[in-house]
Amino acid sequence: MADRPGVAARRTAVDAFVRIERQRAYANLLLPRLLDRSELTRRDRAFVTELVYGATRMQRACDFLVDRFTVREPDREARAWLRLGAYQLAFTDVPSHAAVSATVEAAPRKMQGFLNAVLRRVAEAPVEWPSDAVRLSYPDWVLDRLAQDLGLGRALAALEAMNQRPSVTRRADGYIQDAASQWVADLVEPQKGSLVLDAAAAPGGKATAMVEAGAVVVAGDRRASRIRLVTDNRQKLDLDDLFPLVADGRYPPFASQVFDRVLLDAPCSGLGALRRRPDARWRVDEGDVERLGEVQSDLVDGLVPLVCPGGMLVYSVCTLTTDETVGIDRHLAAKHPELEPLAVPDEPWEPLGRGALLLPQAADTDGMYILRLRVPE
Repeated sequence: MADRPGVAARRTAVDAFVRIERQRAYANLLLPRLLDRSELTRRDRAFVTELVYGATRMQRACDFLVDRFTVREPDREARAWLRLGAYQLAFTDVPSHAAVSATVEAAPRKMQGFLNAVLRRVAEAPVEWPSDAVRLSYPDWVLDRLAQDLGLGRALAALEAMNQRPSVTRRADGYIQDAASQWVADLVEPQKGSLVLDAAAAPGGKATAMVEAGAVVVAGDRRASRIRLVTDNRQKLDLDDLFPLVADGRYPPFASQVFDRVLLDAPCSGLGALRRRPDARWRVDEGDVERLGEVQSDLVDGLVPLVCPGGMLVYSVCTLTTDETVGIDRHLAAKHPELEPLAVPDEPWEPLGRGALLLPQAADTDGMYILRLRVPE
């Protein structure tokens, strides 16, 4: 007898779940490979993507829903099936009876009775969430840190926004890039013939946008594997004025005062861009915020001398923590007091320190921070 529609899709989704956890694989890298090897229809591929991204994002909430009705810890495969079923029940429009029956049918026979019993309880039982962090499916520390830095109401709104499916924003050249990142590239103010350093450029979205605006852009990154991503985008978009190279911004291999603009879109905790990275919330640790703040400080110190008189240093991060935003602003103000702050347009940006913050809920974008500083002539 042929499988019902959706059975193969659910099996592919569980295969992805198990690999993501066992191999520490990235969902956005693993899933396209699995789908390319499958014979699923376009509709089923979209369904698998929704299940994998959604259940990975909401796994803490899903685990709470099912753990109320289990007496021992399920093994990895059973846990994946339970998350799949709970996600459909709690966070999709799949009818409850279909979510349970189709999930049970797709699962290995040895666990069908167990899954059926637990998922039917999940479907029927009312939910009382123990905390906002569990309800929204984030580590406790993420909510606590953002509540401390933004205030509880704004933090909850940001976390709610980052649980929504991200919108797709396509540039005129066809490149898909979040609107917030496009706005950052615009605020560098690349001009025709100007020489710009994008010091942490991979995969190259901002660098290619600045070349499209007329600038000559040197795109650096300290890892050769990531520079290959920039090179691929240079070739796809046929951009002669983009020059990728391996370079560490802390020890840049350039003469001083040579660039009209230097952009540091710094490595960060990514706590403003979690809607696009479903597994990122489970990979970053609280200690990473302080560690990355130190890296960011070292990077800006290495890059300030490269900006020519009258030129601009632009610092940006796709995170919302104080240490990685105004903390770097304070560092620059203390160590490089000669730098003059430049304004950022108002809404949807809001002033923060001498820079500006863009919350995820403000304009349906990634959350970003930007600081623009001018070197006196």
